[in-house]
Amino acid sequence: MLQKTQDLERGVPEETVNAGTASRGTMFSFLSPAVITLAVIGIAPLVFAIWTSMRDYNLTRLQRTPFVGLENYATVLTDSVFWDAMGRTFLLLILALPVQIAAGLGIALILHRPGLTFLKTIARLSLVIPMATTYAVVGLLGQIMFNLKYGVVNQLLGFVGIAPVNWLGHPTNAFAAIVFWDVWQWTPFCALVLLAGLTTVPGEIEEAARLETKSWWTVLRYVQLPFLIPGLTAVLILRTADTLKQFDMVFTMTRGGPGSSTELISLLIQRVGFRAFDQGLASAQAMILLVITIVLSRLYIRFFYREV
Repeated sequence: MLQKTQDLERGVPEETVNAGTASRGTMFSFLSPAVITLAVIGIAPLVFAIWTSMRDYNLTRLQRTPFVGLENYATVLTDSVFWDAMGRTFLLLILALPVQIAAGLGIALILHRPGLTFLKTIARLSLVIPMATTYAVVGLLGQIMFNLKYGVVNQLLGFVGIAPVNWLGHPTNAFAAIVFWDVWQWTPFCALVLLAGLTTVPGEIEEAARLETKSWWTVLRYVQLPFLIPGLTAVLILRTADTLKQFDMVFTMTRGGPGSSTELISLLIQRVGFRAFDQGLASAQAMILLVITIVLSRLYIRFFYREV
């Protein structure tokens, strides 16, 4: 109403003012469902988690939730169990993400080359299957594949004369199994994103580069890579965030064991919040994880992202 009055005072015709007001009303009517949905499923839970993290909030005694300020955060930051779980999570990220990007880039370069259109179409369709499969189902498949007696992995090792390996019953082997399985599931995602980036390279520039040199590395480094930087940045951000909150696949595959060898930070938060019922401490852990994820995302954008 104030904006309308100001427009009329400036001499804007009333018909124009009314049309502008109607268009703004239409815009807000279209945006309001999305804004309300975002507030309900995104902002409200975040605010509740922040509120919970500052209270002694235990599900066994909901009648008393005294305000404790930053005490939960101090407890988390001085907890060796928390940092051990965070270390395992970052180890998974460090081992899996470079392999996913390298393998995904190799697949994308193969599919980008001209020829064999039908086979490339089949390959693209097959790449969707691992990442379209539900996380829990992927974990169950991994549990079957790495089974000591009946797993396909040990069957294949037996064909080359290697004795069966106790994949899920040994701490180091179990962690190696979830790394391998994470690579299997998300390498296709990296490949598809990078393949989309390769399609933005101008064809005449790429063709001229191939005529100038036979070195695929030179073409990749000086022609294709600048167009891949936005996709690589997106892959780094999305896969880092997804790995830091990795839960379903690992939980259904190993339950965080044997011992705590595969207990990632998300599994620790679940254990503290829903087995020990300490929602305040679990919320503080989740908030610290959120801050780490945001900081890493900003660092990726600052150091890796460049406009083409």
